Amino acid sequence: MPFAPEADPAPPVPEIHLSDLDVIRDPFTAYGRAREQGPVARLTAPGFGGMWAVTRYAEARETLSDPRFEIRSDSFMRPEVPDDCLPYLRTMAEMNGPEHLRLRRLVAPAFSARRAAALRPRIEAVVDRLLDELATQVSPTDGTVDLVPHFARPLPMDVICEWVGVPEEIRPRWREYGATVVSGVGADFAAAIPGIIRGARETVELRRREPGDDLLSELIRVRDEEGDRLSDVELVTLVWHLVMAGQSPTPLVANAVDALLSHPDQLAALRADPALTSPAIEELGRFAGPTILAIPRYATEDVLLHGVRVAKGDAVTVAIATANRDPRAFPATSNTPNTPDHLDIHRPSVPHLGFGHGFHYCLGASVARLQTEAAVSGLLRRYPGLARAGQAERAMDPGTWRLANLPVRV
Repeated sequence: MPFAPEADPAPPVPEIHLSDLDVIRDPFTAYGRAREQGPVARLTAPGFGGMWAVTRYAEARETLSDPRFEIRSDSFMRPEVPDDCLPYLRTMAEMNGPEHLRLRRLVAPAFSARRAAALRPRIEAVVDRLLDELATQVSPTDGTVDLVPHFARPLPMDVICEWVGVPEEIRPRWREYGATVVSGVGADFAAAIPGIIRGARETVELRRREPGDDLLSELIRVRDEEGDRLSDVELVTLVWHLVMAGQSPTPLVANAVDALLSHPDQLAALRADPALTSPAIEELGRFAGPTILAIPRYATEDVLLHGVRVAKGDAVTVAIATANRDPRAFPATSNTPNTPDHLDIHRPSVPHLGFGHGFHYCLGASVARLQTEAAVSGLLRRYPGLARAGQAERAMDPGTWRLANLPVRV
């Protein structure tokens, strides 16, 4: 469809260079500056064709639910894997239309907030076990420990194993896979994929023979009113998708603890009133969420995107990091005088975009929230004197806001 005519020429679009070290070190300032110039920016990098980025909250929500922008296989970096793994790599995340709707309809009941709440005691048990393990890593001389490798990193995979129904004897291997996945792409990442898929196939076969109180057993039993059900390939692919997408609590938990330690007034308020835990986790997800840029979408037709001409086939993303700090959506008020660039656990609830929005809203958001809540509250309860033990280091990652380490004194 042709572009609609414009009465006035659009203002210049700000440009952000993804390889700029200042952008990588402080994406909030760089993207925030672009947001205040206009709702759309242009992202560039050497050897990269560029893409459009929507920077403001309302426009971001609109874009994430606009069917003219589709996620497809080009949205992901496909690792080199053996041929027998390929059928399992195309997940629901890159499906659209009826294909996506069918799978989402079949699996959504198993991912509901009610089902997640039923998982809470098991998540809390995982957190308690990890805190026990953390205690063995504390330095006997100065009481310090790094929370990233010894707490935040193993948490999501331990929860996934418990949730999915992975047999106890292979869970240590899966914890190693989780550490590899959360570290990003590369040879080690590609090498871990066959093991994850092999373990997922074995777990599906086991749960067909021996159903349990777990996600896979429930999904194996699923049929809709027309008799449709998930195939073994779809079940294994779903486990692979959970392993990939389900690592977000690692950077979220680490970022959340780091943010609280950087805002002692907010930490004191949370300690004084545990009833603030749930709203605090929502605010921490907004303020310190790990997602800088959403998975790229591709325009299925020529689109006038908030005043910017986007051609069919152009890549479009949402700058989650700056949309979640848009003062138009998260204004300072007399009750919450802090601007959105500050953490305020009393801030009125506005749904943040850390788990996406629209068709591809994160299925596991309820479980991720529970993990983060259990981890933060459990850590603060176990260690009431928790404090920094040196400066935390950020990973140099233009797409994810994550810590390489988080040294604390317990």
